[in-house]
Amino acid sequence: MTSIPKPEILAPAGDPASFLAALAAGADAVYCGLKHFSARMLARNFSVSELARLAELARGKGRRTYVAVNVMVKPDEIEKAGRLVRRLVDQVAPEGLILQDIGMAKIARLAGFEGELHLSTLANVSHPMGLATAADLGFSRVVVPRELSVDEIRAMAEACGPGMSIEVFVHGALCHNVSGRCWWSSFMGGKSGLRGRCVQPCRRVYGHRGQEGRFFSCLDLSLDVLAKTLLPIPNISAWKIEGRKKGPHYVFHTVAAYKLLRDEPDDPAAKKAALDYLEQALGRTGTNYGFLPQRPKNPVDHRDRTGSGLAAGKLSRSEQGGFQLASRIPLLAGDLLRVGFEDAAGHQIIRISRSVPKGGRYSLRFEPGQRPESGTPVFLIDRRAPELARILENMEAELAAIPEKEAAPVEVEISPPKPYRPAKRAMPVALNVWRHPDLVKEKGMFGVWVSLSRAHNLPLGRAKTTWWWLPPVIWPNEESEFAGLVELLLSRGAERFVLNAPWQRALFPKDVKAILWAGPFCNIANPMALVALKSLGFSGAILSPELSGEDILSLPGKSPLPLGLVVDGAWPLGISRTISPEIKTCMALTSPKGEVCWAVRYDQNYFIYPNWRMDLFPHRDALIKAGYEMFLSLREPMPKEVPARDRQGLFNWETGLL
Repeated sequence: MTSIPKPEILAPAGDPASFLAALAAGADAVYCGLKHFSARMLARNFSVSELARLAELARGKGRRTYVAVNVMVKPDEIEKAGRLVRRLVDQVAPEGLILQDIGMAKIARLAGFEGELHLSTLANVSHPMGLATAADLGFSRVVVPRELSVDEIRAMAEACGPGMSIEVFVHGALCHNVSGRCWWSSFMGGKSGLRGRCVQPCRRVYGHRGQEGRFFSCLDLSLDVLAKTLLPIPNISAWKIEGRKKGPHYVFHTVAAYKLLRDEPDDPAAKKAALDYLEQALGRTGTNYGFLPQRPKNPVDHRDRTGSGLAAGKLSRSEQGGFQLASRIPLLAGDLLRVGFEDAAGHQIIRISRSVPKGGRYSLRFEPGQRPESGTPVFLIDRRAPELARILENMEAELAAIPEKEAAPVEVEISPPKPYRPAKRAMPVALNVWRHPDLVKEKGMFGVWVSLSRAHNLPLGRAKTTWWWLPPVIWPNEESEFAGLVELLLSRGAERFVLNAPWQRALFPKDVKAILWAGPFCNIANPMALVALKSLGFSGAILSPELSGEDILSLPGKSPLPLGLVVDGAWPLGISRTISPEIKTCMALTSPKGEVCWAVRYDQNYFIYPNWRMDLFPHRDALIKAGYEMFLSLREPMPKEVPARDRQGLFNWETGLL
């Protein structure tokens, strides 16, 4: 019987100290981002020359380096992305690239990268059949969603073909929305999570049904001892720890913990030591979320704190007019403390100058405009314990012995695809997309969302002229039902489908005669991504409406496929597999800034919508002139209990996409 190889312990690094801490703790591989094209742009990140020396140090120890170039690439960034990859090839020589944008696979190969291509969880390969489509595009590893149960992870792993494997998150922050299916930050002002600039509006306090709470703020994922159940599953190449915005203390302790849990899964002493390491890691309270299908846990608890760090105490006013912290835990000189929550007045990060015993007091003063309220909680978020400091000093000495490589200028030429040119220019097709169409009012073509919760019993003639929309997320435990629905629709004569993830192509026969378009939830934003879609057999694509107006107008002239655009209707802030038990669907939630949203469930997913519609119709003439062939209106019914807001939703048309 062939033994199953141990998965890598894959550590995050957002700065050099964290990279060294990962190596010191025994990580098999480290993943990190650069100062551009990274999905964690708010981390410090690395320059190419800085990363080159760190990767060389890692190679000397038999460890691997993966670089995340995992953002949605805008139309004018293709050659810039290619040059960046070429610099990585020449100077860093990473063993793998982590990519979100399907166009980046081709860009990386054209730039000369010959290592592994890993598909980021932001690409949302959420069901087993989709792995084959990822392989068709050149990926050898897929990072699966955090929302999966152990049974669903097993189904994904068993679906891996030759040369394919999956990577599983075991620890770190949880987003409320599914990765790659969140536009919340972007919709509110162009700071896109798909571009690494999320401002985390889900962590804020919201009002709902007369109470306030952090209804969308999740605890951290922590599989800890349950990770043992992953060891017998084949084709899991890595246990991934999230945390590129965390410091070296967190990285060292989480890596040390999961290395013990992997290598000594049945040793009680190792288990205890691992849990002690995780207790010291200074993350949020942990949850195993839906990992155990028989005992799923809701990760949202608005009554508890969901800020990261170890609670150190609360501020009180001192007689001298300043503040005092009565520490609940021992503090060390140099410890980093977070005062309050990020969305609260007076929030700031401070480094203390002296050690404080448990129960001791530490005096603090704040500038007049930055004073927090008395009673504000304080959290320990990073520390340099003497032992770790000595370890890092030794690692830094090893790093210093590695000479810096000289950077040579690079040029990468990526030929644009031959643009699609229609035989005859016609007026764009305008389609309404419904959950429940009114067949009396809708006489011509229209779109309908495919759902497991209702029968698709349109008259046979209508099945042929309808555009059938697959959902943005299909989970492993519903894949067979959706595959059956697709087969049923094809047998009824359905000819037009919109797939809202490229991986849904695997639900159709290779030689299918139907017209397949990539939907707007595929996050398609550049010509090379469109080339990838064409290679999979797509006939057209509906672009991401997240782009700026300038980018949207530029793409038809560069696209190898006909294009469409969502110009009107309800665009979701995000899509989630979970929701707080305190939230009642179709009821208003109000942010501190007066922004209103509401949630509704379809199949296994919750869609969170703002109470104002997206409206790009004022730009219709410009879009027609640019060459768009299909205009879509997403007709989501507004609940009576939610007040509609009279506001034109231009998304990022004018503000631009950062």
